[in-house]
Amino acid sequence: MPPRQSLLIIVPAWNEQATVGAVIDEISRTLPEADVLVVNDGSTDRTTDVARAAGARVLQLPVNLGVGGAMRAGYKYAFREGYQRTVQLDADGQHDPAEVRTLMATMDELAANVVIGARFAGVGSYQVRGPRRWSMKVLSTVLSRVCGARLTDTTSGFKACDREAIRLFSTNYPAEYLGDTVESLVVGARAGLRIRQVGVEMRERAGGQPSHSPVRAAVFLVRAILALFIALSRPSEPVVSEGAVA
Repeated sequence: MPPRQSLLIIVPAWNEQATVGAVIDEISRTLPEADVLVVNDGSTDRTTDVARAAGARVLQLPVNLGVGGAMRAGYKYAFREGYQRTVQLDADGQHDPAEVRTLMATMDELAANVVIGARFAGVGSYQVRGPRRWSMKVLSTVLSRVCGARLTDTTSGFKACDREAIRLFSTNYPAEYLGDTVESLVVGARAGLRIRQVGVEMRERAGGQPSHSPVRAAVFLVRAILALFIALSRPSEPVVSEGAVA
């Protein structure tokens, strides 16, 4: 059966009971044409209960797999249910659901398979400093060449995909550290996906704990470069045909 809607908002969530309900409410008000899927990534709090109470569909993972594993599960669900487009939107309130239409318009205008909502593309005042900023610049420089387009925010988790990208990522989405951002772009580019970006404004977290702190900035630098090296050294994954995913 075809889906009730053609757009699926995928919200990976790990212990986000403080924010996920408000995020779902905002999505529902702003994007009534979209369905919402929360992928509960092994949370130990009430994330599932809060998400369901807010009206979202919930995909429950028994253990914490990280954002990459959660998103692969989300893409597999989207592919099987016949969705034509997806948007990854964080459960912490940083991504503005109103910007989803900006991503959709850019996808149409540029005939792109993947559109990144970029923080450092002339929109908003979001900033990072120190080693984290340096690593982001290195990643953006290298991945711009790999993808054949100027990309300024390759670690953004705000990302739209069309049916072709959903099909690829439902089976070939990396689950390692930064795989959901850095390596997924390499996988997509090597499979022939057209990857582009559009500037969006990011917000501060509405609650919960940030995944990075100044103390971890230097570690992020080393791990980010290592993740890029691993991504570029791996062989290309074959593109999965439409009927190959059961």
